Amino acid sequence: MGDPIRSFTEQQSSENKAMAMLQKYDKESAFRVFHNKWLRLMISVITVAFAFYHFYTTYSPIVTLKHRSLHVAIILCLIFLLYPGRKRSSRGKLSLVDTVLGLLSLSTAGYIFIYYLDIVNRGGLPSAWDVIFGALLCVLVLEASRRVAGWELTAMAAVSVAYAYLGPYLPGDFGHRGYTFSDIFNYMYVTTEGVYGTAIAVSASYIILFIIFGAFLSKSGMGALFNDLSLALAGSSKGGPAKVGVIASAVHGSINGSAVASVVTTGAFTIPMMKRVGYKPDFAAGVEATAAVGGQILPPVMGAAAFIMAETLGMSYITIAIAAFIPAMLYYFGLLVQVHLRADKEKLEGLRKDELPRVIEVLKERGHLLLPLIILVALLVLGYTPTLVAVCTIAATIVIASFRRTSRMSIRDILQALENGVRDTLGVAAACAAVGITVGVFSLTGFGLKLANIILVLGQGSLFLTLVFTMVASIILGLGLPSIPCYIITATMAAPALAAFGVDPLSAHLFVFYFGVIANLTPPIALAAFAGAGIAGSDPQRTGWVSCKLALAGFVVPFIFIYKPAMLIHQAGAIDILLVTVASVLAIIALAAATEGYIFAELNWFTRLLLIAAGVVMMFPEYWAVGLSITVIVCVFAYQFLLKKRSTVISA
Repeated sequence: MGDPIRSFTEQQSSENKAMAMLQKYDKESAFRVFHNKWLRLMISVITVAFAFYHFYTTYSPIVTLKHRSLHVAIILCLIFLLYPGRKRSSRGKLSLVDTVLGLLSLSTAGYIFIYYLDIVNRGGLPSAWDVIFGALLCVLVLEASRRVAGWELTAMAAVSVAYAYLGPYLPGDFGHRGYTFSDIFNYMYVTTEGVYGTAIAVSASYIILFIIFGAFLSKSGMGALFNDLSLALAGSSKGGPAKVGVIASAVHGSINGSAVASVVTTGAFTIPMMKRVGYKPDFAAGVEATAAVGGQILPPVMGAAAFIMAETLGMSYITIAIAAFIPAMLYYFGLLVQVHLRADKEKLEGLRKDELPRVIEVLKERGHLLLPLIILVALLVLGYTPTLVAVCTIAATIVIASFRRTSRMSIRDILQALENGVRDTLGVAAACAAVGITVGVFSLTGFGLKLANIILVLGQGSLFLTLVFTMVASIILGLGLPSIPCYIITATMAAPALAAFGVDPLSAHLFVFYFGVIANLTPPIALAAFAGAGIAGSDPQRTGWVSCKLALAGFVVPFIFIYKPAMLIHQAGAIDILLVTVASVLAIIALAAATEGYIFAELNWFTRLLLIAAGVVMMFPEYWAVGLSITVIVCVFAYQFLLKKRSTVISA
C-alpha cells in the first residue's frame, strides 16, 4: 500500500496540483502575480492598510454610506488590479485598461465623500452626476463580479436591471409599472438598499474581519493541526482516509467560506489516500465535495453566512449558530454513515496505527491553536458583538501562536496574513455587491413577493408541496453561487413562500440556505464536485450525482426541522430536542443504508424500499407515523444483523 502518511505530507507536488485545480474551478485563485516588485509592494500596502481601516472602524465607525462606498471602491480597485479581464491577458503585468478601471472604482467613493451633504439634502432626487456615477458603479460591479465570481451571478444582476426597466412590457404577474434608468441607478448608488445594501453592510462589518481571522489561523498552522488530528482520530478505522477527509474538510469549510477552495486544499491530500485504500475515484471526490460544502452550514462560522442571516432576521449571531448546530451534525453524521457502510460493504481497511500520529502528540505540538476558536465561541456566547469578537480573536491568535516555535508568527507573517485575508475577501465582497443589485431590484419591483405567490400557487395549499417547490427554486437559484450571495438571493425570493404557512422565519431561512448551498453539488453546475473530480480523475457529472447521494441527510434534515422546529433548539424543551434528534438519527441511518444497499449484510430491493419509506415518514410530526417508522427500521436492522450472524457461523 506504500506509505500514505508520507504522501500526505509531501507538500510540493500536492500544492502545485491544488493551485492548478483552484485556478480551474475557483476564479478567485486566478489572480495576477506581478513581475514588478513595486506593483507587488503597492498591492501589499493597499491590502494591509485596508485591513487596518476595518479594525479602526470597528471602534470608531464612520457614516454608513461613506463606509460602505469606500469598502466597495477599494474592493473593486483591487479586483481590477489583481484579476485580468480575459484568460489570455498577462498575469505578470498590469494593463492600462485595468489601471483606469481601478481609478474609476475609487472615484465612485470619492464622489460620495465630496458631495455627501448635497446627496443628503436632495432627499432622493438625483442629479445628473448621481445617475452617471450610479451607472458607472453598476457596470464596475458587474465586471468585477464576472472576473472573480463567474457569469452566473453577473448575468442574474444584469437581467435584474433589465427587468426593472422593462416591467411595463412583461406579461401577467411578472409585469410592473417600470422604472427609468435614472430611478434604478440612483436607487443602487445613493441609498443603502441597492449595491450598498445589507450584503455589503455585512461584508464591510463582519465578513472581512472573520476572513482575516481565518487567514491568521491558516498562517499559524491550523490546517496542519486539523489534518493531523483527523488522522489521529479516524485514520485507523474502516475507510479511515474518507473519515479524515470529512472531518478536516468540515472544519476548513466552515472557516474558509469557499467550498471549492476547501475541496482543493484538503482534497489534494485526502483523495489520493482514499483511492489508495480502495475507494473508487468518483466516491472519493464525492466525499470530499460533500464534506466541504457542509462546512458552509457548520457553526460557529458557517462560512460567514450566519452573520447575514442574523442581520436579515434581526437575531443575535449566537442564536443562528445554536439553531444550526444539530442539523449540521446530522448532515455530517449521514455522510460518515455512508462512508462507513461503503467501507464495511467493500471490506476497505483504514491506515495502520503505527503510520498515524497520536492524539496526545498532536495536541502537545499544536493543540494551543484550538484556543482562538474556543475564545471565539465563548465571547459570542457571552453576547459580545461579532466585530469586537473578530478583532479580539485575531489578536488572541497572534499571541497564542507565539507559544510554540512551529506556530509563532513574525511581523512578516502577520502582514502576510492581513494581505491574504483581504485578498480572500475580494470574491465574497464582489458577489455581495452584485447580489445587492439583484436584491435592490426585487425590493424596488416587488418581484420577491411575486415569486413567493407563484410557489404558493404551485403548492396548491399543501405545505409539503410548497417545501418541495421552494427546495427546487433554491437549488436553481444557488447554482454556481458562493454561499453568501446564494443565501441572500434564496432568502429574498424563496423564503417568503413559507411565511404563508406560518413557518418560523429562522426555520424558513435555514431551509432555503441548506438547498442553496447543496446546489454546489447538484449537476449541471456542481462546482465543488467538479473540483473534487479534477483531483480524483473521475467523471465530473458522475461525481456530482455521487455527491448528491452522499449529501442525502442535507436533503432530508431541512424538511425535518420545518415539521419539527425543536431540532433548531430555538424555544424548545430538552425532551422535545432529544426526541427529534434520536428520531432523525434513525431516519438518516435508514436512508443511508437504503442508499448504500447494505447494513450488516446486503439489502434486497424490497428491504431498501421499506427503509426509504420509513425514513421519509419519520420527517412528519404525527406520533403514529414516527412509531411505525421506528418499528420498521428496528425490525429490518435486527433481521439484517441475524443474517450476518448466520452467514458468519456458516462460513466458520
